[in-house]
Amino acid sequence: MTTDPSRAELPRPQSGAEPQLLLTSLLGDFWYWRDEHIPATALVRLLADFDVTADGARAAMRRLVARGLLASSRRGRTTAYGIPARTSEVIIERTYRMLTFGVTAPDWDGRWTVVAFSVPEQDRGVRTALRSRLRVLHFAALYDGVWVSPHDRAREVLDMLEDLGVRTATVLRSEEVPGTPEGGSPLSAFDLAPLAKEYKAFAERYEPLLESLEAGLIGPAQALRTRTELRVDWRRFPETDPDLPAELLPEDWDRPRAQRVFVQIYDRLGPLAELRFRQILGTVAPELAELASHHDSATVARLFASLGDRRAHGDTPFEQAAQARRLAEATRTRC
Repeated sequence: MTTDPSRAELPRPQSGAEPQLLLTSLLGDFWYWRDEHIPATALVRLLADFDVTADGARAAMRRLVARGLLASSRRGRTTAYGIPARTSEVIIERTYRMLTFGVTAPDWDGRWTVVAFSVPEQDRGVRTALRSRLRVLHFAALYDGVWVSPHDRAREVLDMLEDLGVRTATVLRSEEVPGTPEGGSPLSAFDLAPLAKEYKAFAERYEPLLESLEAGLIGPAQALRTRTELRVDWRRFPETDPDLPAELLPEDWDRPRAQRVFVQIYDRLGPLAELRFRQILGTVAPELAELASHHDSATVARLFASLGDRRAHGDTPFEQAAQARRLAEATRTRC
């Protein structure tokens, strides 16, 4: 807490989020399931709260439209942007999974999915693609051509092998034999130490904010920025954490602590953050400001339960862009 009683000392994210990610996060938090488009000027002012320049904000909008992640419209000289069709359902599902990730560890039947493959040197591109897609499925390399996961991913792997045209591969569901050398255990493929440090750092970075919330030291502008950056900071964990069963996790695993901090702050900052969103939108389009709304973990859970067969099927631009980003990140990871 700062010595200034009117302002809380807010945690800063480890690195600044790019404008495109900030904008999709803002609309995903306060504007999904709305058909109305928001004038570009209002979105520029929203991003200004995150120190994004007007040129940077408008460039982000153009790029998101080009990628199919924003819809645009014009009325006279005013350009406006909104959520594309079918994207709201995807946002609900992703938000639900983000809010519930880490609440519990998955059950385990004691078996591993093992993928053994041999891809010739001349097919290096196929080998790289195979490794990247295995990482996205949260497999880890036990040996060069042997990858493992405690989850039952057999069907997904078989589909992937067919898609890549890999014929020299074997997929097994196997148990580790007692007495296997420690260095040969499938668990040794997963280096959880860096991830454990990230969870601990996340909790320590944001926990002081709970005290500031109790003291009423956070205003609407701070709430909007912090809630959005909190969401951006947390979102990488469901993508990088292999989500191992409880039996395989280290004793000093700080994920439950970090998850509680995330949900508590996300929920409690919602009303104030919504107020700031409305304030900014009201300076440009007062008739739209009253339509903005926030959702907390409870309302997101209800919305998710109501989706039924409208849940994501991987064919929307939003899902395809997310998958492409994860594959690109996985490709950059050392084999």
